[in-house]
Amino acid sequence: MARSEGVSSGPVAFFENMKSVPLIAYPRLLRRRGGAKKLRAAGRIPAVIYGAKSTPQNLEVDRKAIEDLLHHSASENLLVDLSLDKEAGRQRLALVQEVQHYALTGKVIHIDFHEISANEKVTVMVPVEPVGEATGVKNGGGVLEHVLFRVKARCLPKDLPEVIHVDVSHLEIGHAVHIGEIKPPAGVEILGDKHLSVLAVAAPITEAQEAAAEAAAAVTSGEVEMIKEKKEEGEAAPADKAKEKDKEKDKEKDKEKAKDKEKPGEKEKGAPKAEEKKPAEKKK
Repeated sequence: MARSEGVSSGPVAFFENMKSVPLIAYPRLLRRRGGAKKLRAAGRIPAVIYGAKSTPQNLEVDRKAIEDLLHHSASENLLVDLSLDKEAGRQRLALVQEVQHYALTGKVIHIDFHEISANEKVTVMVPVEPVGEATGVKNGGGVLEHVLFRVKARCLPKDLPEVIHVDVSHLEIGHAVHIGEIKPPAGVEILGDKHLSVLAVAAPITEAQEAAAEAAAAVTSGEVEMIKEKKEEGEAAPADKAKEKDKEKDKEKDKEKAKDKEKPGEKEKGAPKAEEKKPAEKKK
């Protein structure tokens, strides 16, 4: 792929331009439930193409063809000349907008194509890769930090960068390359906060700092455990209250039972009096 160098002021940056590659796509026929699974089993990948000036269309592409293109691309920002089957001679310029993979195997399962115009500017996220060994790392034992892995670029499709290589060999400890310092070639605009760091060299961590960090982590862990214990205690409190309520209810029930036992006793005491009156009535 062609390489273009940014202007001399600021850190040296090389931009690998993106070239459009041909790809054949076919109208998707299997659209019902389970159709995508059957499609993948047949060596095809379901896809969709959409754009501001066109209606979305369901497609399918050859698995091997798309995997080969992605494998040889520096990123998933891929510009394709899409030839649709049964539309001989017609090509649709499109960006690979999104590639979905299986979480476990990494195999491609779906692709989104975004149709674009050759005469209209587009905005893409471009990966940034460091080049060289920073002076602060080589001589000072510093650590190179990759703060931003991608930056936003805007340009015509023919000028789209696939990757940006930034020379970091001049960086001392405490120095950084900011977005505003990356000078793109003509026709390319780097978007974003100009003061944001992209690559930086940090001072090496001393043993004392490492010990302090471990101590802070241990304290944080202890606080988490204490909070967890308090939470568990708080969760147990309602259960204890419920038990107390149950005990109170049981006491009330016992009292009611005791009253019920007393009532039959009163009847028994009154019974002899009734029997005493009966003989008196007979004497009369």
